[in-house]
Amino acid sequence: MKIPLDHAAAIGNVVRASRKAQKIRQDDAAGSIGVSENFLGKIERGDESVQWGKLFQVLEGLGVRIVVDVPDNVAAWLNERRDDRGRS
Repeated sequence: MKIPLDHAAAIGNVVRASRKAQKIRQDDAAGSIGVSENFLGKIERGDESVQWGKLFQVLEGLGVRIVVDVPDNVAAWLNERRDDRGRS
């Protein structure tokens, strides 16, 4: 299912729903993912000052995958850069 993410609270709602759907308590989820319960709470509340690396660690730990839908010209530009790096 595609869910638009237009602000930090939207990501927080997805994280909270993912955790609750798996019937995992916040402290247990935090411990198994390797972040503090306080940090996981910040994500779930939509705090805009969370660290990107840890956010992706939490998403991965809960089985949430982020896909960015970009315009075709942006995708083409990114693919060109990826191809250029592969030739180096």
